[in-house]
Amino acid sequence: MSSAALADDDGERKFGYSITITGTSDYIFRGISLTNNDPAFQPFIEFTYGTPSLTWYLDFWGSNVNDGLGDPWELDVYAGVRPVTGPISWDLGVLYYSNPSHQASTINPTDAGTDYVEFKIAATITPITNLSLTAVGYATPDVGFASPVTETGELDVAYTLPAWGIFTPTISGAVGYTHAERAGTFDAWCPSDHCDPSQINPGTDAYTYWNAGVKLTVDKYFMDFRYWDTSISKQDDPNGYADARFVFQAGVNIP
Repeated sequence: MSSAALADDDGERKFGYSITITGTSDYIFRGISLTNNDPAFQPFIEFTYGTPSLTWYLDFWGSNVNDGLGDPWELDVYAGVRPVTGPISWDLGVLYYSNPSHQASTINPTDAGTDYVEFKIAATITPITNLSLTAVGYATPDVGFASPVTETGELDVAYTLPAWGIFTPTISGAVGYTHAERAGTFDAWCPSDHCDPSQINPGTDAYTYWNAGVKLTVDKYFMDFRYWDTSISKQDDPNGYADARFVFQAGVNIP
């Protein structure tokens, strides 16, 4: 994602926006493929208002999906505020995940709603130049079929290296843990909307996920090469949606 410029050094409040267009070899959400291990197209737009020390934002993000549940599209809306207090940059937000075209399937035979809300709090520090450390917490209330009570914690690390030719490389990684108060909440997908019940992943109620990779930036263009894996066992994931994998992304930030 790109960040829109908000204000000059005088702190005057301003409106801003940014657009990011991304293509990815697989849509990975917390270590699990939501496109049946296939590529995805993911547009993003953000509107902002405020100063560098207090920014309000409204985001829209989309992707194609193929998980036998919310096919064929996901559309998310994020809203929140990013204040800065001393050395800490905060992100306090509400995330709304939706599948506007979902329909009855083997996993969801009654066509129950798949939309849900998640609350987010994140804190980022920069202990040394070019190094950022971020701790993130997510919480989802019980919204019925779409999601039980769920908690997720994640730690992210990123370090920007000196320029390498025309590229500005950033190495980064993350580790997270997520838990739900319902068995089979995560990774209980099947290969198609109407698959044989024997093909449905059993899923799990808790797991750890992690990733590590490098992002290469050239002006407003970027490429990201990343390794993903989870602690989900083959027994709970016979279809391989949470297997270890390398994911490639490329995109452009506008303006």
